[in-house]
Amino acid sequence: MMRKLGVLPGLAAILLLGGCLPSFGTEKEEVIQENEESVEETVMIPDVRLKEEFYKTPIPFKKSASRGLIVNNIYTKYDMQEAEEGLLRISNQHFNPKNHYFQEGQHIDKGTASAWLSRSSANEAGLNPPIKEGMSEDTASEVAPNYLAHIVEQNYLVMTDEKKVRLAGISVGLALNSTSYSRSGKATKITDEVLEQQGMKMAEEVVRRLRTQEGLSDIPIVVGLFKQESRNSIVPGTYFATAVAGKGQSAPTGWKKVIEKYVVFPASSETGAYRDMNTTFDNFKQDIDAYFPSFVNVIGTGFYKDSNLKSLEIEVPIQFFGTSETIGFTQYMTTLVNKYFPNVHTEVSITSVNGPEALIVKEAGDAKPFVHIYGY
Repeated sequence: MMRKLGVLPGLAAILLLGGCLPSFGTEKEEVIQENEESVEETVMIPDVRLKEEFYKTPIPFKKSASRGLIVNNIYTKYDMQEAEEGLLRISNQHFNPKNHYFQEGQHIDKGTASAWLSRSSANEAGLNPPIKEGMSEDTASEVAPNYLAHIVEQNYLVMTDEKKVRLAGISVGLALNSTSYSRSGKATKITDEVLEQQGMKMAEEVVRRLRTQEGLSDIPIVVGLFKQESRNSIVPGTYFATAVAGKGQSAPTGWKKVIEKYVVFPASSETGAYRDMNTTFDNFKQDIDAYFPSFVNVIGTGFYKDSNLKSLEIEVPIQFFGTSETIGFTQYMTTLVNKYFPNVHTEVSITSVNGPEALIVKEAGDAKPFVHIYGY
């Protein structure tokens, strides 16, 4: 039976502060990390956190136990990044970055993840539907598609009064295929309703299995369902539902909708809700063309949360300019960004065949963006 989803309150976009930190702020705190086997090891906690949304990360950085598997199962580089960053946004609502530390997943290793991603007819641990005897893979991709493409795990740690770091929460993202491809290349769309049903069912089983691992019976587990885009998509998919298995709970409860979407500008005329922004972007592009008409293209990607534009990334390819012309053009671009996108976090990347030429980063409401011209 379908479970009705509530609406998840707005989430602030977040980024992960990984093991690489800027050169300033060299102070680190030495603490002890405990793992589920009661083995202790010394780790360092950097004292720098550049934004409220960033998590500090214990050093040495521990790689994901399933590292490398995502490359084989996620269709586009956009989905690879968003499957992880989107889960960070969800986790931010449950594990406060002020007193939690981030660590890549250590409890679903590569072998376990591979087994869970299998069909149940090929591996008894498989979460994807079985193939009936004699059924070809091409037929199976239509009538019993692989719904689950990848599993993302993130760990969140806290520090105890004894200056020890311990596991306090786990987030798991289930990346689901929106399109099933046969070996011959035939594409079959999977409906949102089916993805929701299958994703919730798999999430319950994943939580049940994690609960059987030593030390995880009482750890809060956040789960998110991610809709992967098709192979030819130029925008990433997004999370569409989330729930929590609280301390000691055997299954996730309280499923809520996550309303996020990426939109490419200039967009088609059918984009109703984004028409005003599309008009603004067209005017922005026309001003660029008026300044220097030889651009190949200008593409913007907007991130919408709860139907509100939260951020905009713009790619501006140019022919190679001399230094003075690059400076002049970048200054002009900065003026346009302030004019057209005053209340949106905006990043503009100006590139040529030689690589990056300039970067403009403007926070929402900030009249003085950060501007960097490479090599100058």
